[in-house]
Parts: sequence; C-alpha cells; structure tokens
Amino acid sequence: MKRVLDIEVSTEGILALLARAQFSVQQDGDDFIIIPPSYRFDLAIEEDFIEEIARLHGYDNIPAVAPAARLAILPVSESTRTAASLRRLMVGREYQEVVNFAFVEPDWERDFAANAEPIALSNPIASQMSVMRSSLIGGLVGNLVTNQRRRLPRVRVFEVGRCFYRDAAGEPVAGFRQPWKIAALAAGPAAPEQWGEKTRTVDFFDMKADVEALLAPAVASFRRVNHPALHPGRAAEVVVDGVTIGVLGEVHPQWVQKYELGAAPVVFELELAPLLTARLPRYVPLSRFPAVVRDLALVVDEALPVAELLNGLREAAPASVCSVDLFDVYAGKGVDPGHKSLAFRVVMQDTERTLSDSEVESAMRFLTDFAAESFSARLRV
Repeated sequence: MKRVLDIEVSTEGILALLARAQFSVQQDGDDFIIIPPSYRFDLAIEEDFIEEIARLHGYDNIPAVAPAARLAILPVSESTRTAASLRRLMVGREYQEVVNFAFVEPDWERDFAANAEPIALSNPIASQMSVMRSSLIGGLVGNLVTNQRRRLPRVRVFEVGRCFYRDAAGEPVAGFRQPWKIAALAAGPAAPEQWGEKTRTVDFFDMKADVEALLAPAVASFRRVNHPALHPGRAAEVVVDGVTIGVLGEVHPQWVQKYELGAAPVVFELELAPLLTARLPRYVPLSRFPAVVRDLALVVDEALPVAELLNGLREAAPASVCSVDLFDVYAGKGVDPGHKSLAFRVVMQDTERTLSDSEVESAMRFLTDFAAESFSARLRV
C-alpha cells in the first residue's frame, strides 16, 4: 500500500490511475519510474506526479483531517506582571487607553521634555510630525486639546508606548535607547457630576492615588522636582526602592496658556520596566493581643517636606511599632509663624504578649527624640 496525500492507495490502484492517463510506468521495488506523455509538459518533479495521482483519484475522496498540535500552558511567575494587567488597572480607575504616533511636533519636545535636539526623521509623513518623542506627555496633552474642542468636560486618558533617546551604546539599535513608558492625564471634574459628591476639579493628590494604586504593593515616596512640563511647586518625582522611576504633577501654567487648556491638567509618566516586577506576598502572623494607638503631634519648619519626616519615623521606629501614618496638617493660631503642626497616628502591637505602659512610653519617647534630633521637631502642646 502507498500513502499519497494521506490516502491509502494500493500499488495496483496507482498503476491503474497512471495507465488511464497514458503514462509509461515501471516499478522498481517501492519506487515508480514514470514517463508522462510528451504533451504533458506540466509534469517535471515528484510533487507534480503526486498531485496528478490525487486529481485522478478525486479530490472529493481525500478526507479533510484537521491538523493536530500539542499546546502547553507555560508557567507564569508570581514575581512578574504584564503590561496588560497594568492596562486593566488603569481602565478600572476610569482611564481610557490611547495610541499616539511616536513621531511628534518639535514644539512638544521643547516644551514638555526640554529636548532642543530630538531625533529627527529623514522622511516624515507630515511636517508637524518630524521628530521622535522622548516623552508621552505631549501626546496626551494633544488628546486633551482634541477632546476639549469637542466640549468634553472630563478627560481621563493613558498610554503605554516607547520613547526614544540618543544616549545609549550597546542597545539593539546602536546609539539609541527605546524604553517603554506609561503615562496618564486627568482633566476636569474629579468625579462625574452626581448628587452624592460635590463637584471639584481633579488635583495632584487624585493622580498621586492613581500612581500608588499602579505601584501597589510596592510603596513609593515622592520628592519635589523641577520638570519642564510641570508646575514648579506642584510636581514630584516618584521614587521606589531609592530609584527614581518617573514624575507626577500639574502641567506648567506656561503650557496651559500656550495650548489653551483652561484649568491645569494633572499628569504622570513612569518607566514601565519597574512596574512589571511584582513583590511576592509575605506571611505576617496576626496578633491575638490588642493594639495600642497613640497620637504624636510635632511642630516643624513649614518648609520641611512631610514625606521626609514620615519616612524617617517609619525607618527609625522600634520593632513594636506596626505603623506610623499622618492624619492631620495644621498651620495657624497656636502654631508659630513659619511652622506647621503634623499629627501622626502610631500603632504598636506584639504577636507574643500585651505591651506594657513603659514599653509604649519608651517607643513614643524614642520617636519624639528622633524627630527632634533629625528634623528639629518639637512636641505640640
């Protein structure tokens, strides 16, 4: 029996088919030596004769068998996240994804990235799209302008895309660096108009909450920064594990006026790679003993960033301290001019026993002394 195109055909059957088409056939073991008629100039190679046998046998007699393939589900590490999961998270926080061109207006690079010499295209598709972007912020501002022209009062957009820089050797494209970034823009009311919440404009802290949700469970710190695209007093760099991964803040008033944006939108732009590394959950036993809660009110210089003092207290806190959180900031009557009062809630707990009063007072005294020595803080009385 011979298998031709997945058809079981006997040797006699093949010979009969070829003879019917006036082929000269000689059998040499398992092989056939075939000489076609002189007018069949379309038959030259082995595959041609196989196709001819299939035609003579009848295409309708050839079974249509679906190909079989083995698929294996590859394991997904818990220590990694995908860009798709970040997109879903942003959509869940009321943002809509946009896809902008990677080539942009030179003005956007100068205004939003202070890039006086962007990567120029030798053959741009349009005169206003003649350079490669080094920031996603310009494209999002362009999206906002388009939406405002259509009288949409509330805009939430984000983008995941590449940016382009000259300053890297050894990259896949020699002399260029092409990192992935994620950026978002929010403008207009913080929430859709409704009866359950007063209408207010989205602000820095709304966007800060979105950034913290995007980074969770990692905890970021925020430091004041000067950025060409952002308001000089309402901008911060985002720091995770001591590494700056992006910026956050209001768009600079100069660009709000130039691009006729009305109220200043809030934006963030982060490197994508650090966000794709997830932290594995760590088991922490629950204590059977009650927690002790104390409030600590400190008066500090008005220019001192709250984050510096808060992070310092958390790092220096004794082992019995579970958390230190800020719950109030006050400046005014009762506080010296040029100073502010910061109130922290300190939670202390042990998994083995109930804390004694002396241990609680010792921990509070330690935090107070640390704040006084490191930040010139004093207790508010």
